Amino acid sequence: MSETNLTFRLYKDGENVPKDWNKEVLESGESYICPTYVHRTPPCQGSCPSGHDIRGWLSIVRGLDKPPEGLSMEEYAFQCMTKSNPFPAIMGRVCPAPCQDGCNRNEVEGFVGINSVEQYIGDWAREHNLTFPKPKQETGKKIAIVGSGPAGLAAAYFLRRKGHSCTIFESYSKLGGMMSFGIPGYRIPRDILEHEVKRILDMGVEVKLNTRVGTDVTIEQLEKDYDAVFWGIGATSGKALPIPGAEAPNCVDGMAFLRAFNEGRLQHLSGRVLVVGAGDTAMDVAAVARRIGHISQTHEKDHPENVILGYTVHDVASAARREGADVWIVYRRPISKAPATKHELDAVISEGVEIHEALAPLEIIRGEDGRATALRVQPVDWVNGKMIPQEGKEFNIECSMIVGATGQKGDYTGIEALDNGWGLIDNDKMYQVKSKPGHFVGGDAVKPHLLTTAIGHASIAVESIEHYLNKEEIPHRPKVDAHHFDLLQELEIHNLQPKEYDHQQIRGTDSAKFAVHNYEERSFAEVIAHDKLFLGHFPYNPVNPREEDPITPEEILGNFKERFFGLTSEKVVEEAKRCMSCGMCFECDNCVIYCPQDAITKVKKDQHAIGRYVETDYAKCVGCHICKDVCPTGYIQMGLGA
Repeated sequence: MSETNLTFRLYKDGENVPKDWNKEVLESGESYICPTYVHRTPPCQGSCPSGHDIRGWLSIVRGLDKPPEGLSMEEYAFQCMTKSNPFPAIMGRVCPAPCQDGCNRNEVEGFVGINSVEQYIGDWAREHNLTFPKPKQETGKKIAIVGSGPAGLAAAYFLRRKGHSCTIFESYSKLGGMMSFGIPGYRIPRDILEHEVKRILDMGVEVKLNTRVGTDVTIEQLEKDYDAVFWGIGATSGKALPIPGAEAPNCVDGMAFLRAFNEGRLQHLSGRVLVVGAGDTAMDVAAVARRIGHISQTHEKDHPENVILGYTVHDVASAARREGADVWIVYRRPISKAPATKHELDAVISEGVEIHEALAPLEIIRGEDGRATALRVQPVDWVNGKMIPQEGKEFNIECSMIVGATGQKGDYTGIEALDNGWGLIDNDKMYQVKSKPGHFVGGDAVKPHLLTTAIGHASIAVESIEHYLNKEEIPHRPKVDAHHFDLLQELEIHNLQPKEYDHQQIRGTDSAKFAVHNYEERSFAEVIAHDKLFLGHFPYNPVNPREEDPITPEEILGNFKERFFGLTSEKVVEEAKRCMSCGMCFECDNCVIYCPQDAITKVKKDQHAIGRYVETDYAKCVGCHICKDVCPTGYIQMGLGA
């Protein structure tokens, strides 16, 4: 990135048209508009599906927001972090981090390593056995939660924080949903998953395993016994490939493949495995297939599809004779357009998975026994987003197994009334199930997406459940729907909250103690873009990457170690300091230093809190705009205009 990109310039080379005179009101270096402090949402938070207050906990880690007496930095950051997401150690490892894609620091030299900081705090919390407090008061309300994936567990967490009783109904013998059965253990270590799940259960959550709603318990029984129902049933079944021959027994879906592996039943493959698709599920299937390897001699009972479909289990003796599996990813688009996280795509390539792009599956070729022997494909070109088949160039790819990873749907056996026909549940913007009062939904049952998306759904749904239980109209959600920084809450932490107004007439309120002055809250409506910042303030300071243990194709067999090593405490603080605190003061002193009238001063130490670092003497201010121009974070705005 050129250094010229980091320089603030009101006019660029070649511009000859003046700015809007209604905004450019300076005359001889003065104007009638004075500074005010405007809080906006940073793009990392605006990009996070669970609405994490990322800037808030980075401010704690960097030492800007000091913890209350008796709390360590890590515990204070953990408390801030888990207001919106109860799985920091998990999310720090597996979330593809849309927050980092949105980070304004990308306009300087690269995003802040948000995931690495989150992983550090999550691991520290586990090592020091931090817990979630039980509610101080029980409401007496009971909510049924169907499914124990990220949406269901997060709903239980948010409901318990509000004092509501909740019971999780899980059809399997283990909690965790996709985190347990869909994501391999080398990406989410099982001891970490179990710890973060237990932390939620210890808040007082009842669990009923091996209990399927729709067969063991009816919807009508839930409605009778509980005040509301939250559906977090996920989309646990893969969609069949929409081509002839897909009914072959050795053509399976990616979700079934991963479940068989994570349950310990699938221990080896045989022959070439084709993975159709290029999303994150496809990457997990390919990576697992390479790790478990294949054996050249198999009995019919050991065919992988028999294991995946639950007919048998692989024995350890046969698995010991395995070799590295031959795994191909077949994708109909250019691989550069793959929806998978880039890092996971790069990882499977480095581990020996072959990528075959721009190939459209046409048909599954079957042998006399009905099993798939090849996938017939056709090369395609892509022009302006449209697929153009290359006629006459079709060919077969021989294989022993085909794993489809092109979509997911839910299992609605016994609860067919909820199925919208696409294997999902229809809902409104407040995550109420349509036409079923008292029923709410979140996670992949709404739309298969990220773990953090499921957590965000649960958070909003629980807010809606709260209004429903109180017989209140459920309000519309804000434009920027996130867990926003609250200045009044911050002031209260430091015992600086406004005093009660005595309703006596007063002239001139700028020094009154019953209100917060010179501050505007816009975070509910605006995300601050990089062009509102003074990027010239920030020196080039590259990211502190987590160390990675590279795995070669020769080392992949049986290698289920974590790939990433967490940052040290020192590196975590360094990384947090790279945060540009977009939309909120980070106490750089620029406005104090550059104000020519000495109109801006620091508040007294005993009055200091995040967002309340400086104050303006309007008797001295001449409206020169300099403080606004040199504010790195875009927190200062002149007047109350746009």
